Amino acid sequence: MRRLYITLFFFGSVSWLQAQTLTDGWMMKPKTFCTGFMFGHDQWKNYWEGSLRRSNDNIGKLTTQSVMYAGTLGVTEKLNIIAMLPYIWTNASQGTLHGQQGIQDLTLGAKYRVAHWELGAGSLKAFGVLALSTPLTNYTPDFLPLSIGLQTKRVSWRGTLNYQLGNGWQVNATGAYTWRSNATLDRPSYYTDGQSITSSEVWMPNVIDYAVTVAYVKGSMQSYLSYLQQNTLGGGDIRRQDMPFVSNRMNYSKVEVLVMNYLPWPKGLAVRASAAYTVAGRNVGQSYTLMGGLMYTIQFKSNTDNTTEHIYE
Repeated sequence: MRRLYITLFFFGSVSWLQAQTLTDGWMMKPKTFCTGFMFGHDQWKNYWEGSLRRSNDNIGKLTTQSVMYAGTLGVTEKLNIIAMLPYIWTNASQGTLHGQQGIQDLTLGAKYRVAHWELGAGSLKAFGVLALSTPLTNYTPDFLPLSIGLQTKRVSWRGTLNYQLGNGWQVNATGAYTWRSNATLDRPSYYTDGQSITSSEVWMPNVIDYAVTVAYVKGSMQSYLSYLQQNTLGGGDIRRQDMPFVSNRMNYSKVEVLVMNYLPWPKGLAVRASAAYTVAGRNVGQSYTLMGGLMYTIQFKSNTDNTTEHIYE
């Protein structure tokens, strides 16, 4: 599966699944279902407190591990439905703070191919995406960086352009605006961004993100190199020597490499592995992320051709 975008903000991120998800230029064909699990390991020691890069011996290394279920269903030639759900657990190598674990947020998305043009030596496709996310459990967001999420509902509007050459090379550009609902704390007041607030409800700034990917896809092998950027539209910085807060401004720039290969047997089974690194940020950890997993594609109609060309649009 292609890029999955569920951001865990300060404590890292679950990376991008490859082949037919919310941000790429691929579509599952009708009556085709791609499903599987991804396993992630995200770790950092240094982080940015505002623009200051530093470490914190009270927590040492912060590790976030995850098991992610993902599924993409080809409904029509132009419409795919996508679902994602992670189980996450966190751990600090030093100090007295205990990690948390649990099911995080369910994401449901619809990707629609808006247009398709033959352009020069290749083809250009445009996609529109609507995605909804909601917490499935009552985890607390007020324990960063060890919280498993931000306990907020989200609605994302995304646009994607994908240009594919006939020799296997392609370029993908995608961007999204994400609205976030307020978060609720288990306390009657809080302090953030120079203000003392008497309320348990926290206003959450919205988020924009964009990414550019260069890929080579030939036969059963897929290789990707991506640059990812997230900017939070508001929020304060972490106070000096303080814990991060749920509504902090959380920006980052990442680079990622990813490979995915469909095995010759059994038909439809693919192995996927990726590595990502945070090169710059604000109020986030300077993390590296390793992910790997298995994806299996089921075709609900007879097809004697074993190639992946009969799976994707």
